[in-house]
Amino acid sequence: MFDFLIEGFGVALSPLNLGLAFLGALLGTLFGALPGIGPINGIAILMPLAYTLGLPAESALILLAGIYTGAEYGGRMSSILLNVPGDAGAVMTTLDGHPLAKKGLAGPALGLSAVSSFVGATIAILGLTLFAPLLAEVAVMFGPAEFFALMVFAFSSMSVMMGKDPIKTAIGAVLGVLIATVGVDSGTGVMRFTFGMPELYDGVDFVVMIIGLFAISEILLMLEHAHRRDANDEMPPLGRVFVSLKEVMYCKGAMGRSGLLGFIIGVLPGTGASVAGAVSYTTEKRLSDKEGTFGKGDMRGLAAPEAANNASAAGSFVPMLTLGIPGSGTTAVLLGALMLYNITPGPMMFTERPEVAGGLIASLYIGNIVLLALNLPLAGVFARVLTIPRWVLVPAIAILAFVGVYQLHSDLTAIYLMLIIGVFGYLLRKLGFSLAPVILGYVLGGLMEQNLRRALSISGGDVGILWQSGISLGLWIAAAALLVLPWLLPRLLSRRTPRENTGHH
Repeated sequence: MFDFLIEGFGVALSPLNLGLAFLGALLGTLFGALPGIGPINGIAILMPLAYTLGLPAESALILLAGIYTGAEYGGRMSSILLNVPGDAGAVMTTLDGHPLAKKGLAGPALGLSAVSSFVGATIAILGLTLFAPLLAEVAVMFGPAEFFALMVFAFSSMSVMMGKDPIKTAIGAVLGVLIATVGVDSGTGVMRFTFGMPELYDGVDFVVMIIGLFAISEILLMLEHAHRRDANDEMPPLGRVFVSLKEVMYCKGAMGRSGLLGFIIGVLPGTGASVAGAVSYTTEKRLSDKEGTFGKGDMRGLAAPEAANNASAAGSFVPMLTLGIPGSGTTAVLLGALMLYNITPGPMMFTERPEVAGGLIASLYIGNIVLLALNLPLAGVFARVLTIPRWVLVPAIAILAFVGVYQLHSDLTAIYLMLIIGVFGYLLRKLGFSLAPVILGYVLGGLMEQNLRRALSISGGDVGILWQSGISLGLWIAAAALLVLPWLLPRLLSRRTPRENTGHH
């Protein structure tokens, strides 16, 4: 069962991959520390460079996964010091992290968040090691109908759990699916949404889509906010960075519970660190906030979301590696990176490409230790990243984005398309749409269409095949329950409350 992991450590411990794991952890922490950059932008910028440098698939994935996990560590810095979340997963960290900093405990808060991140990620990586091979064995039994039902379940869980507005999330996912249909239809040879442009016959390139949607839209937002006064002058002093053993032991229950909860949420397709952080914080508040100190600088309120969002990041690799379904917006980008190397993630990866699956999982163990070793003593150094002015940051991101796309395509049309997609992403963000559902819809849309066609060709056009097996029927029921329960439960509870009150009278 663990042969893939033994081979994976052989891959991850090679000098090249050890260096890439360290580099990914370092760059990820820096990307995460800068508000608005986050893991998706970091991966989007560096993915084309990794590909054009000719890195093997397992090495490129180790680098990009290091950026992902490192960004989850780094996102806490601006949340604690400036009350500005580094990314969506760090929103809940601000609730108790910044009040701790205002009390003069900025250093211990950064130290505790690093330890909590390490504990949460360790729990999730152990879960990934144990459950991914088992889930892969089950997934081998999946046919086209089961995979189609699984993707319907992924879309329904995404629309309910990702973002504050389920309707906008669903619209974003549909937009992603529509973009995925651009190009020559592989089944019929019909041109779809190409507008007579030969450059679109192969569809919208993944790298162009990712860099335009995230990096270019982020640049436009930065330019829009360039006139605003920086909050960097108000950064509190760090003081001591190392957290005491007593403070860690005080938060051990919060870290353990939230790490487990974050892993479970991360495994669900389309959820991500923001959901894990919110659920873990509210759960821990109900369990532990007897004195009413949460939100006023309680260390447990800081430890819970930090453990959960890092556990969620590692947990999101489970559906990606075993089912080929991204567990979050960032793993959707990593899924696209694998497709650049003509590797199809899924249950056969553990037997056909154990060096890729095992190397990735082994590198997460190594990267987690590296991140703790970097983030405890060097928190003060990383915090200085927050003082980088926008007039330096914006051109640097723009240069990396343009160079990355041009290196892959050597074509100005790709640059123009990237800019068009960037403006489109900027408008979506201004209208309150999250971009993660768009990229998830883009990645899953093509796979969903392929599996639907295969299932219908097997059945001769009989749609009953889509819910014929027990697995597919169960997934359809779960998808329907996810969509109906959030709407139904509040109404049932609101009807029940008056009766209970009448009974008391």
